[in-house]
Amino acid sequence: MENTNDLWRIRLEKLEMFRQADIEPYADRYLRTHKTSEVLERFEELEGQEVSIAGRIMSKRDQGKVIFTHIQDLNGRIQIYIRMDELGQTMFDLITKFDVGDIVGVKGKVFRTKRGEISIHARDVLLLSKAMRPLPEKFHGLTNVETRYRKRYLDLVMNPDVRQVFVTRSKIIRYMREFLEEREFLEVETPTLHTIPGGAAARPFITHHNALDIDLYLRIALELPLKRLIVGGLEKVFEIGRTFRNEGISIKHNPEFTMMELYQAFANYEDIMELTEELIAHIVQKVHGTQEITYQGQPLQFKTPWRRLSMLDGILEYSGVDFREILTDEQARLIAQEKGLHVEADSSRGKIINEFFEEFVEPKLIQPTFIIGHPVEISPLAKRNAMQPEYTDRFEAFIYGRELANAFSELNDPIDQRQRFEAQAAERAKGDDEAHIMDEDFVQALEYGLPPTGGLGIGVDRLVMLLTDSASIRDVILFPTMRPRDENVQDDEGIEE
Repeated sequence: MENTNDLWRIRLEKLEMFRQADIEPYADRYLRTHKTSEVLERFEELEGQEVSIAGRIMSKRDQGKVIFTHIQDLNGRIQIYIRMDELGQTMFDLITKFDVGDIVGVKGKVFRTKRGEISIHARDVLLLSKAMRPLPEKFHGLTNVETRYRKRYLDLVMNPDVRQVFVTRSKIIRYMREFLEEREFLEVETPTLHTIPGGAAARPFITHHNALDIDLYLRIALELPLKRLIVGGLEKVFEIGRTFRNEGISIKHNPEFTMMELYQAFANYEDIMELTEELIAHIVQKVHGTQEITYQGQPLQFKTPWRRLSMLDGILEYSGVDFREILTDEQARLIAQEKGLHVEADSSRGKIINEFFEEFVEPKLIQPTFIIGHPVEISPLAKRNAMQPEYTDRFEAFIYGRELANAFSELNDPIDQRQRFEAQAAERAKGDDEAHIMDEDFVQALEYGLPPTGGLGIGVDRLVMLLTDSASIRDVILFPTMRPRDENVQDDEGIEE
């Protein structure tokens, strides 16, 4: 492999050569008549006709007076056939200096080679952008995982499957938006910077506003501003936006991620449950043409209705512990100890129920399942169940052992909400930095009257993971959060001329 500095020098010499030949190596624009996929799909119609395409050179073979290249755009790649006797010696000699990675425009007639490959017989080839660095080695592509995430632009160039993931991601968000707009939901935008982080149990990112001389927080959820809009009379609202949580990184978590949250006045969590399964099933159908897909080798069935399972029933089914017979915090802590779960000395029964659920039940929920009956202690913004006030009218949707959605009948009793915020403040004082902070303005908004409301939050990235068979959340976020590294360290494994 040549030294990177030598490769740069060689390409710099070519750059100067083009300019001396009055060829601008960085063009202003280029008019395409077709994309590569259109030429391939409509060959019978386009055979013998002249087309103009543009893209990146992905391979190049010089055979004396003939050059074969493959040009790649977003949708695919196509072979280009270039003959010296048709373009002239001067232009042909310049084209021989083109490198893999250069971006070019090509005009020529569509034909099929003797070997049967659909190609374009070039009559004009124009350099649009000279690549100064070589692409990763062509036979292995870009395989170093860390390099793929750090240099997503190379990942997209070299790996067609990666490009397709992000094309599909865009479609998923579009289908989600269309589904909600058809049901008269109004798309809105709420602030990313909050004076009080709220709407979820999570640690926020903190920044400082110089002019106001106050600390602000990147939002950890979209919830509280959206519910203020329901108070204001916007009866159906949704937002698709970035959310930030100052937490760990894993295959399921990125500090910056995309949420869709919606709120519907005069609805409860059962209405939202039906909406959720219809929305997800609709998107699955649009993306795959069926409601049966495979994720990481596991068949999944999205046909509605989905299974409903209470948290207590799930714990009984998968751990053998019946929390209907465990009524005190002390009893709950003892059974947790017996089952090998570490819980704090002052953990409440409700929190321990959640610990049992996460340990014994959550990994078993492979097919789409709604979990209901969450304890009040872990649901500070959800309405209490009328028959069992120690539980809430809430559900979480789980697929492949992962939470995909969270929803509930929104707590609209301002007195109860204030008391729950105060209980959260007490937890925070004891060291729980993920507990909710008192939001006085939100409580005041409830005091003006929040109608009965159902709310829903869906993790867009996790949905994209499911529908693109991606193992890690980093595979569906274009620029995942990465630890900074020394720019002088070479991580371009396999990159060569």
